[in-house]
Amino acid sequence: MGNVQKRREEVEEKYKWDLTLIYKSDEKWYEDLNIVDKETEKISNFRGNIVNSAKNLLDYIEFSLNLERKLYKLYYYAHLNFDSDTTNNNYQEMKGKVDNLLLKYNELDSFSTPEMMSVDYDVIKNFIKQEHKLEQYAFLLEQIYRNKEHVLSKEEEKIISSFSNLLGSPEDVFDSLTDSDLKFGTIKNENGEDIELTESNYTKFIESDNREIRKNAFEKLLGTYSNYKNTIAKTFSSNVEVLTVLAKLRHYNSSLEASLFDDNVDVKIYNNLIDTISNNLSVLYKYFDLRKEVLKLDEFHLYDQYNALVPSCTKKYSFEEARKIIISALSVLGEDYVEILNKAFDERWIDVYNNVGKRTGAYSSGFYDTKPYILLNYEETFNSVSTLAHELGHSLHTYYSCKNNPYQYSRYKIFVAEVASTVNELLLDFYILNNSNDNDEKKYIISDLMNSFKSTIYRQVMFAEFERDMHALKEEGGVLTNETISNHYYKLNQKYFGPNVVVDELIKFEWERIPHFYYDFYVYKYAIGLSCACFIVSNILNGKENALEDYKKFLSSGGSDYPINELLIANVDITSSEVIESAIKMFDDLIKQFKTLN
Repeated sequence: MGNVQKRREEVEEKYKWDLTLIYKSDEKWYEDLNIVDKETEKISNFRGNIVNSAKNLLDYIEFSLNLERKLYKLYYYAHLNFDSDTTNNNYQEMKGKVDNLLLKYNELDSFSTPEMMSVDYDVIKNFIKQEHKLEQYAFLLEQIYRNKEHVLSKEEEKIISSFSNLLGSPEDVFDSLTDSDLKFGTIKNENGEDIELTESNYTKFIESDNREIRKNAFEKLLGTYSNYKNTIAKTFSSNVEVLTVLAKLRHYNSSLEASLFDDNVDVKIYNNLIDTISNNLSVLYKYFDLRKEVLKLDEFHLYDQYNALVPSCTKKYSFEEARKIIISALSVLGEDYVEILNKAFDERWIDVYNNVGKRTGAYSSGFYDTKPYILLNYEETFNSVSTLAHELGHSLHTYYSCKNNPYQYSRYKIFVAEVASTVNELLLDFYILNNSNDNDEKKYIISDLMNSFKSTIYRQVMFAEFERDMHALKEEGGVLTNETISNHYYKLNQKYFGPNVVVDELIKFEWERIPHFYYDFYVYKYAIGLSCACFIVSNILNGKENALEDYKKFLSSGGSDYPINELLIANVDITSSEVIESAIKMFDDLIKQFKTLN
């Protein structure tokens, strides 16, 4: 069934999410839309009065949060319906209407933050003492006011705002160049056919079992980028300069500090991650040695790191089988967790199979007044089972967060979002490793896990180090020329791949194709997320005292504290090296386990 694309109405109800749990009908949605539209206009009544008294501040917060809840209920119903069938004209219209209403709300409410910032935080603290109902919003207000020293005057903010489109130009130019303008020529596939090489299909070729195809793809793609090295160097340099100037204007010590500020993450944590990985590169070198041995290569090149070590798992898993396996694997998380998992299936939180017009990929999406729904395009492969476990991790994180917090603290930060989902993936993998009698299945799972450690921890930390170094160079008055950038990137590849890998000259241009370098120090979160998940899973599976209870408390913390403090609830201290080293040990153990099976 998973391979047959049907029209939406042809899919069995039991495999479709039940959005009537949000609104019983589209008519009811439209009724609420009209009501909320009128309510939205009332937000202007608070203009000029928010910080005049404790009561005014309380009235504004309660009105805006209540209105926001109503808006997001409308939003999720329209967007989830649209994603399940983008060809449906009614859903297109509903999505457009609620998007416009949200835009209207944001425009009408744009006065609130500047108005709050017009008074000192001490005034707000006194309001909280005067009006005890404001105490529940203390952390919400703290998050707003910790930005105060980085917010400029109204006139200065207006000037920066007027340049907002220009400030995003480097990324826009990069996107246009790499998405539309670059042509990489053709490449022969396994059947000897000439196929146009693109960024979209590059992964398929670089993962080919045919080494000549991998080599050709690597050389054609990066060879093309080498022809645009000066243009992309200028684009990259301009983006770094934008972030550097903005950080300086907003009184940050560096663009790195500015990017970490929102999550309240100290620069020391970022640097400690890089230092810890740099001190443990020997495990990564072992992995490359293993690949070289298994693939029977005389020389291991950079284009030899992506193809599968073992054949893909051909075993098929029906959706019903996936449910059983996942519930068995996650039963270590306790009866209450399993009970919620069963709710997800029985109450139809999950939209399972592909249909005409359905959005591709997979996600978990929901908020305080909806179920935490899951969109899948289930294909009965092990990857689909793993994806389902991953998304259930997000959904149950949302469930626990919403159940145990008031609305204003029900949403967790992206910084911690991947922890819960990755915990589920790891528990699924280890469950199968411990219960399967099929060595090929075990080798496939271990191979997949090893690749995750290589790509999610080591590769992302190499990117993080590159970003840090390039921004620091710019802030010290250096010039980011193509040669400077490319040579540094090449040296980092030599460092991370080690003495037994041939670091091909063309790799020096790979930085040109990485879109994340325009996302402002984002990639380190991937490495932190996987490391934290490994630490938690190790503690739970090894029966560490209170590990499970503490993990549940973490899931229940929502957005009630800063991410670093929330992780501490689960006894995960990312200010130390222990968490990262625990993940590296797991990677090392997997390499040893693979060798015993091979």
